[in-house]
Amino acid sequence: MSRYDPATTEPKWQKAWEEAGLFKARHDPSKPKYYVLEMFPYPSGRIHIGHVRNYTMGDVVARYKRSTGHAVLHPMGWDAFGLPAENAAIAGGIHPKDWTYANIAAMKDQMKPLGFSIDWSREFATCDPEYYGQQQALFLDFLEKGLVYRKNAVVNWDPVDLTVLANEQVIDGKGWRSGAPVERRELTQWFFRISAQAGDLLDAIDGLDHWPEKVKLMQRNWIGKSRGIEIPFALSAPAHGFDAVACYSTRPDTLRGASFLAISPDHPLAKALESDPAVAEFNAECRKTGTSEEALEKAEKRGLDTGLKVRHPVWPDKLLPVWIGNFVLMDYGTGAVFGCPAHDQRDLDFARKYGLPVENAFFMPGQTEPVGDEALVPLKSEPVDYIDHFAGLTRATSEEGIEKTIDWMEARGLGTGQVRFRLRDWGLSRQRFWGAPIPVVHCPTCGVVPEKKENLPIRLPDDVTFDRPGNPLDWHPTWRDVPCPKCGAPAQRETDTMDTFVDSSWYFARFTAPHAKAPTDPEEAAYWMNVDQYIGGIEHAILHLLYSRFFARAMHQCGHLPASAIEPFDALFTQGMVTHEIYQTRDASGRPVYHLPEDVDPVAKIVKATGEPIEVIPSAKMSKSKKNVVDPVEIVSAYGADTARWFVMSDSPPERDVEWTASGADAANRHLARVWRMASEINNAPERGSGDEELMRAMHKCIHEVTQGIEGFAFNVSVAKLYAFTNTLAKSKAGRGAKREAMQTLAQLMSPMVPHLAEEVWAMLGGKGLVAEAEWPEADPAMLVEDSVTLPIQINGKRRSEITVPKDMSKDQIEALVMQDDWVKRSLEAGPLKKLIVVPGRIVNVVI
Repeated sequence: MSRYDPATTEPKWQKAWEEAGLFKARHDPSKPKYYVLEMFPYPSGRIHIGHVRNYTMGDVVARYKRSTGHAVLHPMGWDAFGLPAENAAIAGGIHPKDWTYANIAAMKDQMKPLGFSIDWSREFATCDPEYYGQQQALFLDFLEKGLVYRKNAVVNWDPVDLTVLANEQVIDGKGWRSGAPVERRELTQWFFRISAQAGDLLDAIDGLDHWPEKVKLMQRNWIGKSRGIEIPFALSAPAHGFDAVACYSTRPDTLRGASFLAISPDHPLAKALESDPAVAEFNAECRKTGTSEEALEKAEKRGLDTGLKVRHPVWPDKLLPVWIGNFVLMDYGTGAVFGCPAHDQRDLDFARKYGLPVENAFFMPGQTEPVGDEALVPLKSEPVDYIDHFAGLTRATSEEGIEKTIDWMEARGLGTGQVRFRLRDWGLSRQRFWGAPIPVVHCPTCGVVPEKKENLPIRLPDDVTFDRPGNPLDWHPTWRDVPCPKCGAPAQRETDTMDTFVDSSWYFARFTAPHAKAPTDPEEAAYWMNVDQYIGGIEHAILHLLYSRFFARAMHQCGHLPASAIEPFDALFTQGMVTHEIYQTRDASGRPVYHLPEDVDPVAKIVKATGEPIEVIPSAKMSKSKKNVVDPVEIVSAYGADTARWFVMSDSPPERDVEWTASGADAANRHLARVWRMASEINNAPERGSGDEELMRAMHKCIHEVTQGIEGFAFNVSVAKLYAFTNTLAKSKAGRGAKREAMQTLAQLMSPMVPHLAEEVWAMLGGKGLVAEAEWPEADPAMLVEDSVTLPIQINGKRRSEITVPKDMSKDQIEALVMQDDWVKRSLEAGPLKKLIVVPGRIVNVVI
């Protein structure tokens, strides 16, 4: 070829890899294994440049580990259930299955040309009956072990779509799809008993040595361990069968400032009071708010005085009014809180609104001013001065005050100290069609009956319609009606399907044996687990990772994973986003009009077709709505896959965002073309030259530094070292043999990032077999020892030149060489030498 042509070269090498079966994971006990996994994508129909960055990172690691003698598992699948497919079915009259599998085919066609070293023989989608059938088997195993159960729970209910919504699907109090105001409704739901493992899940975080600290902190906060006390507040007079209201508090040291008790609208006492129409109406209004903490924080704080009063546990003669508060959740604590307005902003706002007392329980040292519009909420580690504290506290930190207060109250029988967790059991029921059916049957005689495993998978029907809101399974003419697996009488299937988080909570284990007749093959799971390197976005730092950790424990308990796999991900890496400038103009009303990158001239800052000036918003997250997206297919067509791969690895540390620019892509493409030209020139060069040892030293240094970069997930550092070595090789006067060896090594070191170009260079220079199969080069330690050192020469404080000298050269010899330097000679013409300072191994200062 007269020039490097990726359109020809890249498919050729992809075919060669496939024919060699190079990327098929093979269980080989004679080799160390390495399992690298990127979080699998949702099949939306299009990949984006963020996918390219994510999967290139995994591919670099997979190719590198394969070349260092590991048996590598690098699989790919599709997180394929979920609402977008149902939305498409509603909008286009197409079955969710058809839409999903068409998108999978399209995305796979887009990914293949990128040359990822994926074992496609292990591919599956979570909507494959073979996959969700094994998920149903797991559900039955969990049910048998008491890890899943059914109970009534308050949920977010969309009254238009007739479905439960996760907290994340409630936007400003409305359903994310329907836009209808969300209501709180009590439904019978299925739950995973994740809260029973809260302590273990929390404690084990300390052992996740190769996880980002920010992710571990987010998990700790989500699990939310706290030590507090449950206090019974006795009613001044029994009401509706209640003698007291139990209240859990993590700040009992502030009891002196308690001025009211607030209970949830879903508290049993609040429900018992609904015989009063005013209470019933208020509770109903409260239930129109979502159940998330965020929804309650944003909502206006409202309350209703029940007329009931409770006695203060420390001073029984002090009566506190009982209010129903829209900000109290039944699922947290006991569904009742005591309000201390002076030391909680929410309580203060509530007290000011309804004219309730505000009394300090403590002051900051040296202060005695009562609370104004802001509650006094110091850090728990800060000392405070308690006011006439019942446990005898004077000056102490809040942490000390809490512990001493709990001890004092327990000793007097006024409460029970408890450790609680913020983590709640995981509700998995969804009133949707496109999800894994829950494998139970409701029998009028036998109750809830697990389906028999031999009847799995319970397949979703193909003949469904979406012509009315709700779950089509509820009105399907035949799917729901089945005989009871226990007694054979007419019964009905569960029509709820599983939360899609379930699908992604165990897929990593299924990849170890994707065609097994059980959820896992114990031998394969024992060999391949754990995932050595997991790669994905920070947005999954809490729920997905927490649920996966729970699932691994539950699968071990049921015999599907070894004990060593209860923490499934040994190392976690959260990559940054790929960003791009936004190009916009304004319409007549001043609203922004967005333009695709190919439709503008970013240098002239105009729209190409009209010449209209554009506003440029720099480095923004890619968004289809803002049209600042880069289509990888177009990049591959224009430059080749290796250019896209090289660019996303080279410009920024992988944990940070990287901005895609046309100039950056051009520069990457020019560099790769230069490498190919250099290889061609070396291949055709005559046998002459000198300086072989110098080039070999540079080569071994590059091997060492690139290897360190890949091992340390600093791919951009490895790329920078490869740039530097390319320049060294281009300038080298070494002989053809040394240059050929150096260029072959360069091809090997570049192969994880740009595998197609590397194969072409390797073959051109006579490399044996495929570079993808070649052993990773090892740096010779002797060649890493520097025999010489380069000393910068500063003249009157400014760097003007440099000299390279042997490490053991004497100071007098260095001074003599410095005086012969052209810059120094010219500078001495302006005046005599005042001082010459040599700092051995570091720098030379010349003062004139």
